[in-house]
Amino acid sequence: MKKEGFREYYIDNLRNFTILLLFPVHTFMVWNDFGSKFYIWQGEQKGLSSFIVLVNPWFMPMLFVLAGISARHALGERTAKEFMAQRARKLLLPFVGGMAFLVPVQSFYARRFFEGYSGGYLAHLKFFFTHVTDFTGYDGAFTPGHLWFILYLFVVSMAALALSQFLPYGKAEKYVERMPAVGILLLFVPIWLFYYLGNVGGFSLGKCFALYLAGYYVLGNGIALGRLERNIWWMAALCVAGSVASVELYYHCSYYGDFWVNFLGWLTVLVLLALGRKFLDKRMWVTEYLNQASYPVYLLHQTILVAVAYYTVQGAEGVAWQAFAVCSGSFVLTVAAYHVVQLMPGVRALVGRKGKPHIKGDRR
Repeated sequence: MKKEGFREYYIDNLRNFTILLLFPVHTFMVWNDFGSKFYIWQGEQKGLSSFIVLVNPWFMPMLFVLAGISARHALGERTAKEFMAQRARKLLLPFVGGMAFLVPVQSFYARRFFEGYSGGYLAHLKFFFTHVTDFTGYDGAFTPGHLWFILYLFVVSMAALALSQFLPYGKAEKYVERMPAVGILLLFVPIWLFYYLGNVGGFSLGKCFALYLAGYYVLGNGIALGRLERNIWWMAALCVAGSVASVELYYHCSYYGDFWVNFLGWLTVLVLLALGRKFLDKRMWVTEYLNQASYPVYLLHQTILVAVAYYTVQGAEGVAWQAFAVCSGSFVLTVAAYHVVQLMPGVRALVGRKGKPHIKGDRR
């Protein structure tokens, strides 16, 4: 089947799958045992935390890599000025809207849960925008919340765009196409080193920039990806063994170091990209739907999940039931909220959508 424009379906499918994973990941954060709480925190559950241990090294890196790949294709069809305008509309406007209407709700519930706050929401808004502590927002103070990803993506997109003017993709292409699979795997070293640049609370702007560049210059190259596909079995075996080792280390050592996290995260990204290109490069009805819904779902999901968790943990018994109710309930309500937003033209732009509501074949 012929692809439309520059879109490749495995990129869409991997991005959509990764965003959907945020529902169980953020649900299980309610019971994490990492020493850092969540907006709602019910105590430590090592079993639920193990799932986060398996997913955390790669699922946000995957989004930055995919963004880099998509940017290279987009710049083949847009001028730099058009790309900048599109990024501002798609990222900056939703970030500002989310900071005004979504993130304060999360910190409101956290403040009520941890601090026993009993005041009104408007009074909390003033507190939120005038108090800065550790940027987690768990005490009700200012935080970018889950929108750190949107802000970082805009910054690295602009920085990478500037770099691409001095180092166009075409100049790097011949070197990339000669890279062996092991060479691509070893790119985790600069990614790991960049982790220590611009690191705020574990969210590293330097690492996000390195991942985006890896997507832009390396992993969007068909020859490089083909080389990964030909080496997929030993890489996949290493990935599985490394994931098992991570859980074992987590159970016995609690933490296993930034080097290992960055190595395993990068390896998993490569394996999933190769497998996705081989098996998921196809158009399905759910692909078309999620291409439109996934970004608004990302923006809306955590605020709704925190609210659902706040009421669920106080009204339901048993961790299994609570986790199921939070995950499934927040998913259903988020999808419902997305469809409501689709009917509100003035609000649609705040979640990265424009024009008319969802129609078949619309891939904006």
